[in-house]
Amino acid sequence: MPKRILTGTVVSDKMDKTIVVRVERRVMHPVYKKFIRRSKKYAAHDENNAHKVGDTVRIQETRPLSKTKKWEVIGADA
Repeated sequence: MPKRILTGTVVSDKMDKTIVVRVERRVMHPVYKKFIRRSKKYAAHDENNAHKVGDTVRIQETRPLSKTKKWEVIGADA
């Protein structure tokens, strides 16, 4: 089974080797048929503490690294 890859924005880098990434998606409202934004935050492993708040990064699913961390950073988007 392929690993999921998501793109999002770093919203927190205060932890050691961990960043929080907010991933936004657009969904259509069932009644009004208007697109609305929904977001979710993921804790991702950042081995070298290389990414800062505001960076756009790509994260990939991985084995559980801690209670909440099941994603890892695979690179930054330009």
